[in-house]
Amino acid sequence: MNLTHQFLIAMPSLVDPNFAGAVVYVCEHSDRGALGLVINRPTNLTLATLFTKIDLSLEIAPWKDEPVFFGGPVQTERGFVLHQPAGNYSSSLAVSERVSLTTSKDVLEAVAGGSGPQQMLVTLGYAGWGAGQLEQEISANAWLTVDADTAIIFETPAEQRFSAALNLLGVEPSSLSGQTGHA
Repeated sequence: MNLTHQFLIAMPSLVDPNFAGAVVYVCEHSDRGALGLVINRPTNLTLATLFTKIDLSLEIAPWKDEPVFFGGPVQTERGFVLHQPAGNYSSSLAVSERVSLTTSKDVLEAVAGGSGPQQMLVTLGYAGWGAGQLEQEISANAWLTVDADTAIIFETPAEQRFSAALNLLGVEPSSLSGQTGHA
């Protein structure tokens, strides 16, 4: 099972406040574990404010007013940039042919200079799972999985991403139950 470039959609039974109602984009999944970013939890911090904190100036609309997202509970002081096209930045992980995850400041410098990626989502923190942990959570019905649609990440308003991800499965949010079981 490789869940890279897939969405994890939290089931109602997942009550952990970090993940209740969350959509996670899986950036890397292997036998060593998984790393993903919550894509539907904007914070009150704007990109312009974040850039100021790292000694960069961002005055380009609409980027300056875009929110920084809560990416997950791990390393919440560290920034992660999910973007397309992939580009050539110092610390990038190719998630798919078109999408990369970059943790180096050079991608933000490119954005400040007007030459950055066309689409991006910036998070503080990430979601991480140890070896076999995510597979256990899926088998316990904590998550639904579906192939990711980058339009949901980069073009759909944050408050609509949960429903949009469920719609990829043909499921309406109101049809989900908090009860779990196995047939």
